[in-house]
Amino acid sequence: MNREIISDKQGISIVAIFIAGTSSILSLGLEAKKDVWLAIILSIIMGIVISLIFIRLHLMFPDKNLFDICEICFGKFIGNIFILLFTWFAFEEATQVLINNSQFLRDTALMETPMLIPRIALLFLCVWAVKEGIEVIGRWSSFFIVPFIVFVFLVVVLLVPKMDINNILPILDEGIKPVLKGAYSSFTFPFGQVVMLSMIFSRFKTKKSYYNVYVLGLLIGGICAFLLSLSTVLVVIPTEALQKYYSAYNTSAKIDIGDFIQRLEIISSLVFVIGGFVKITIVLLATCLGISKVFNFSNYRFIVIPICLLILNFSYIQFNSRMEFVDWNASGWLYYSFIFEIILPVIVLIAAQVKKYKRCS
Repeated sequence: MNREIISDKQGISIVAIFIAGTSSILSLGLEAKKDVWLAIILSIIMGIVISLIFIRLHLMFPDKNLFDICEICFGKFIGNIFILLFTWFAFEEATQVLINNSQFLRDTALMETPMLIPRIALLFLCVWAVKEGIEVIGRWSSFFIVPFIVFVFLVVVLLVPKMDINNILPILDEGIKPVLKGAYSSFTFPFGQVVMLSMIFSRFKTKKSYYNVYVLGLLIGGICAFLLSLSTVLVVIPTEALQKYYSAYNTSAKIDIGDFIQRLEIISSLVFVIGGFVKITIVLLATCLGISKVFNFSNYRFIVIPICLLILNFSYIQFNSRMEFVDWNASGWLYYSFIFEIILPVIVLIAAQVKKYKRCS
């Protein structure tokens, strides 16, 4: 089950696009206001720390993903409970990413198009990618990582004439509390979501690959997200950015170089669509692997379409509007994600260390 080997470059590309893609139309850490840049730096550090947990688990249990490790550490019954919890988290995130993508497309380009159309189109592509396996996803990501990064830097460079350094001064004007709040918010989305990558990653070429993939991938994705969010705050004041559903996207619409280069928000849209495709593909794959592990299926591919249909249906009952979606992510998500991104991984690590200690003794 999913024992394909991917290269370091492919793994790094998956992590970077996974982290930065869906945050390309949003601005991270706006709770920190002028100190948004400091909050994102702290959240990247937090993401690296949590990534070290998964690196440690992979090194302790070579060629195993998070689901395999849960079963080894806790046994069949309790292990399946942990697997189901992680699987639910991946399933619910797949639904949220699908909702976010389809709402963005409807609000910015396809106002008259039924929501069902973009959701089916996106899921159709994701079904194909998941059935092909992690190796194809890795090759696709490694191909698009260069234009992905180029698009991000192009947006940032073209926004330089609109930037005002006073928008982020003075530093720590309102104290450290807003910075910590913004850092935690940015950690829960997207940096803490590396937990979902540990559900699909199992085999790399060398032990060093785990560090390269998780840490370097997170740094590349983090820098891209950092630059986009910082650019937004430098162009518009934080309070104005907070009032926008798609703050980074709206900021890129302000690009205007000599009345010739303008209206380049399409670049942000491309980055977002690429990232959304990769993210849904990853969390869909994680969901299918988790269910296959619980029911002991020898292959996950035959359940991909049924899981997609469940995701599609759930996307229609989870939120009734964009406002509900944003309110949930600004409040309930901060507590809900803490369980899956911090508490459960730490418990798994402790159990793994105890098991290793008993084995050595």
